[in-house]
Amino acid sequence: MPATSRPTARHPWRLRDPLRKLHLWLGLSVGLAFAVLALSGTVLAFQTDLLRWRHPELFAHALPTPEQRAAILERIHATEWPAPLRAIDTPTADMPMWQLSLGGEKRVYLDPTDGHQLLVRSKNDDFVLWLRDLHTHLLSGHNGETALGVLGLAELGLILIGLTLWWPRRGHWRHAVRMYAQPPTRRWRSWHQGIGALLFPFLLLSTLTGVTLIYKDTTRSALAALFGDTSSKPPKAPAVTPSDAPLQWSAALAAAQAALPQAELRRITLPNDKNAALTIRARGPQEWNAVGRSVVVVDPYSAKVLSVYDAQTQGGGAKLVDKIYPVHSGQVGGVPWQLVIGVVGVLPAFFLVTGFLFWRTRTRHRKHAQQVLGKA
Repeated sequence: MPATSRPTARHPWRLRDPLRKLHLWLGLSVGLAFAVLALSGTVLAFQTDLLRWRHPELFAHALPTPEQRAAILERIHATEWPAPLRAIDTPTADMPMWQLSLGGEKRVYLDPTDGHQLLVRSKNDDFVLWLRDLHTHLLSGHNGETALGVLGLAELGLILIGLTLWWPRRGHWRHAVRMYAQPPTRRWRSWHQGIGALLFPFLLLSTLTGVTLIYKDTTRSALAALFGDTSSKPPKAPAVTPSDAPLQWSAALAAAQAALPQAELRRITLPNDKNAALTIRARGPQEWNAVGRSVVVVDPYSAKVLSVYDAQTQGGGAKLVDKIYPVHSGQVGGVPWQLVIGVVGVLPAFFLVTGFLFWRTRTRHRKHAQQVLGKA
């Protein structure tokens, strides 16, 4: 009786070979940038803690009274700053100081009660701010953000291809996540694949949220359509014609607070030469974003509220969009999630090293085998 042929043990999927090569060369090229960006994200997840460690004097202050807050805002508005004043973050329990953003280049910290200058930081003299610019704009402004979007999509493809190549056959799941010590080829491969498979959900979440932040308008529109939101972003408020009349700071802030009584006023965009309206971002008790996504626009001359956007009353798509940045940056979930984000930021560097060592070890082994066969 003729012997029957046994089916091959290897899954006959020819697409695996080009996918394996694509994963290799993406990992050895894009993987380096991925590792650098992810490591910078690890540092940024602890940026407030680093600021507290380096400048503890910033946190040893009491919060201002409403009268002091109005007086300091009036002084800030009247000051001639060396760069355009983009936004003012108000003192909070976690960050008890005024934070001024000048031209996107500098941050100025002021005493919360009397407004005197405490500290000036810029990406030219502060490593954390330099890392932030690298992480969000590749140190190249808008062009860097565009390149970052392409890089993010490549990174997303890299980890999805990795999952596809790792996916085990039925009955081989335990073997697929087992870590080996020897031989070196199996060691680097098992560490690379096993850790990647176990922590894949966190790596995917971190990468996916990063990509959606870059393409935030597309993400917002897509989720608004998916959830059937009637509105997904603050409405455009009518412009206020600039005037020489004095700004009613106390009344304007009180009106903004009354419009969102449960929220905390967090970030103020001052009037400019074209539009004197006062735009205030606020954080409601159910919002995850540290600055808040709710917005109140006030006429600073009459303290009339021009528009109100309460992020907590929006549809599911808008609420989900507002949660992306806090999840990506580790702002929500306390120390445990902050640590998860920190660990995930180290993974691309780990994959880069183990993937390279596996590739180099396997290449050397093949060359040695070919030399032995050549001599034979």
